Amino acid sequence: MAPDTGLAAPARRLATAAVAGVAAGLLLVVGLTVNGTLRGATETTFALGALLLGFGVLGWSGSVMAGRGIENMQRYMDTGSDWTEADSRRAMARISGFGVGVMLAASLATALL
Repeated sequence: MAPDTGLAAPARRLATAAVAGVAAGLLLVVGLTVNGTLRGATETTFALGALLLGFGVLGWSGSVMAGRGIENMQRYMDTGSDWTEADSRRAMARISGFGVGVMLAASLATALL
C-alpha cells in the first residue's frame, strides 16, 4: 500500500470522524427525544456539535500558532513529553470532524422526522 500523501490522509481522518459524529448524533437525538421533544433534542444535539466544532477549530489554530514554540519549550525543559504540534493538529481535526458529523445528524433528523 502506498503511503498517504497530500490531502488524502487528512480528508480520510475528517470523514471517519464525521461518520462517527453522525452515528453519535443520531443516538443523541433519539436519546434526548425519549425524555423531551424532537425539536429540543435536535437543538441540543446541534448545539453540542457546534461546541465540538468550535473547540476543534480553536485548538487546531492554537496548535498551528503555538505548537512549534511549545515543542521547543518542552525540549528545552527536558519534560520527556511526546506532545507534538502535528499530533495536536490531527486530534483537533478529528474533534472538528466529529462536531460536524453531530451537527449534520441533528440537521438530518430535523429534516427527516
